[in-house]
This record gives sequence, structure tokens and C-alpha cells, in this order.
Amino acid sequence: MGYDVKIFEALHKAGGVLVYGIPEFRLPKERVVQEEIENVKSLGVEIETDCVIGKSTTIDALMTEEGYDAVFVGSGAGLPRFMHIPGEQAMGVFSANEYLTRSNLMGAFSSKSRTPIMHAKKAVIVGGGNVAMDAARTALRLGAETHIVYRRSEKELPARAEEVEHAKQEGIIFNLLTNPVEIHADEKGWVKSITCIRMGLGEPDESGRRRPVEIPGSEFEIECDCVIMSLGTSPNPLISSTTKGLEINRRKCIVANEENGQTSKEGVFAGGDAVTGAATVILAMGAGKAAAKGIDEYLSNK
Repeated sequence: MGYDVKIFEALHKAGGVLVYGIPEFRLPKERVVQEEIENVKSLGVEIETDCVIGKSTTIDALMTEEGYDAVFVGSGAGLPRFMHIPGEQAMGVFSANEYLTRSNLMGAFSSKSRTPIMHAKKAVIVGGGNVAMDAARTALRLGAETHIVYRRSEKELPARAEEVEHAKQEGIIFNLLTNPVEIHADEKGWVKSITCIRMGLGEPDESGRRRPVEIPGSEFEIECDCVIMSLGTSPNPLISSTTKGLEINRRKCIVANEENGQTSKEGVFAGGDAVTGAATVILAMGAGKAAAKGIDEYLSNK
């Protein structure tokens, strides 16, 4: 459309969740992602890495001091959730975000890495979404006997059926209708086991899925040396807390018009996981295109 466009990327490599979140075996980086990034660059888009908006600079500074006429926020939902159960601070407990980012972006799977990740003997992944499947399949490739622990039945697994099937084919063990209640550490502070409880399914909750209910006295222990929490994510509050007049909802997501991405702050548009919460790449791409059209209309009418 003829505008000068610049992307500010918090990490040292462009590509976002396509690069740091999705493993190579599911999305080839050089063959697919890098090609897309080079295509964006060839259009004339400038990309500045290692720039954390909210720390390095702010949206207000971009618009008042640096001369930007409009800003699009597509910062995703990278803040992991935890269960807050006893023992969750033990060494060997990861969020799926950290585990995947270190493996995918930093090459931590290699012993030659400056920050190598642990190669667990037995890993427990808590959660049932696509990210849980990615973390489980990554742990498996790093040599671990891998268990997925999920509090509902297979029917309620939020991951795509294809991802579940691939995980099963690779030998990942599914402990369904099971929920962790405590993580145990050895005398050195490293994970040695996790206590879980069996679950039953009650009445449907607000999501339409049957609510999991604990079965009293059904606790059991799984020995493991690594626990990966994959319980979903929410947007990092850094941008919303440093931008005056930017409305967020109770889930800490930025409130934006679905049709054009316009937020409560004039000239600021948003889309993707920062608005919807954790969703899909294709929805984020659609939101970006809708917002580009919205930005053009906004600037044309100024």
C-alpha cells in the first residue's frame, strides 16, 4: 500500500512463535519460515531484533517521538500459566514455552549449546493441547520416556486429532483422567516424582466440556526427572501496562475491533494471540491482514 513499515522483534531472530514455539519436525524453519521472512523483507519491511516494546521503548514514544503514524501490536500470548501446586519450584520443572523456545530457537538440544537443556530420562507433560504434544514429542526426541497427563478424557483433548495420533504413533504414553497434585524433589532439589489423582467427568462447564472431578483416595505417583507444564498462555502485560489508554479485558488480552483491529487508543491496532489469547497461526495472519486494511483506512481518512 506504499507505507514505510518496521517490525520490532523482542527476540534475536525474526519469526515469532513460528520460530521459537513450533518444532522443526512440524514446521521446517529454513525451507518454510525463513522463506516467508525473506519475502516480507523483500517488500521493503525493516526488522529490528532485540527490541522489547515496553522496555527498550514504548508505543507512546514510537508515536510521539519517533514519528510513527500507526502501530500494530502482534506480540502474541507468551506468558505461561502454572498450577501453583507444592513442589512446582523444583529444578527440572519447565513451562512448555521455555522448553520449546530453548530447543527451537537456541539449539539447547545440543550438548555444544552454551545453554544446553536437560535430557530427561522420564518426562511428564501436563496438558492436552497442541503445545503439549509439541513438548512431548520434543522430549521424546531428547531421549525421554514421555507421559502426557491430562485431567479429562481423550474425547476432550484440545489438541488436533492429527497431533494426538502422531504422538501415539511415536510412543508417547497418555495418562488421561489424571491430574497432578504435588511434585516431589530429591535432596538436591531436582524433580524425582509427581503425585497425581484420578479424575471422573461431571456436568459440562462453560466451555461445554464435562467438568473433571477428583476421585477421593485415588492418588498415585509417577517417577520422573522432568515435568513440563503446558496449561496455556496469556499475553505478557508489558505492552498494556506501559501504554496509556489501551483497554484490556479480564484475561489481560487487548480489546480490538475484529473487523479492522482498532484498539481503544487512536492509531494503535492489534490482532492475533495478544487479542484472542492463545489461538492459531492462521487466525493471527488473518487478523494482521484485517488490521493492515484498517490502518490504511485510518491513515487515508486523517
